[in-house]
Amino acid sequence: MRERALLKIVGTTAWVWVFFIGYFHLLRHPAQPPLVMPLTWVDAWVPFAPIALVPYLSLWLYVGIAPGLLRGFMPLLVYGFWAGALCACGLMIFYLWPTQIPPLPLDRADAPGFALLAGIDAAGNACPSMHVAISVFTAVWIEHLLRRVGAPAALRLTSLAWVLAIAWSTLATRQHVAWDVVGGTALGLVFAAASLRWRWREPDEAPRIERLS
Repeated sequence: MRERALLKIVGTTAWVWVFFIGYFHLLRHPAQPPLVMPLTWVDAWVPFAPIALVPYLSLWLYVGIAPGLLRGFMPLLVYGFWAGALCACGLMIFYLWPTQIPPLPLDRADAPGFALLAGIDAAGNACPSMHVAISVFTAVWIEHLLRRVGAPAALRLTSLAWVLAIAWSTLATRQHVAWDVVGGTALGLVFAAASLRWRWREPDEAPRIERLS
């Protein structure tokens, strides 16, 4: 975590900032009328929970763990490339296929923090949930890195519980519906698998990007 800490902090912050420029532009200027995502029994089963705002916002801490655990400049750079590619793909989906969640009969204005959240993050750019996509991508990398160093199972279970809490929070805050979570999970897994297959080898591995067999 201490190695290139400033670069990791500044780089992650800049990466999130650039993503949100594109995200909010598409949110406010969709290329076509957004498709309203359908509700499922899962959405009815997961109740609104104001406390879910905590894990929902904790994503911005969680996404820094995987790059924080990387050693060496090139592994960090290649990881950033794959994370950026994931976000670019999500933005492309939002541009080609804008979506939004349906109006929900729920007044969140009285819940602490939700008035601000609703004013910043509207109902658009729903599917896939990029909250879920980047958290799943991060979770797979954290699992890879912790297994690689033989970290205690408790740390790996903590990461798993954290990513599940983030996914749950997208439903419990009414920012997404179940299909958004499914789409975000699929997108995150695809890019996580690709990034692990074609990654820059870390310092105690061969210093190269894996190539196709």
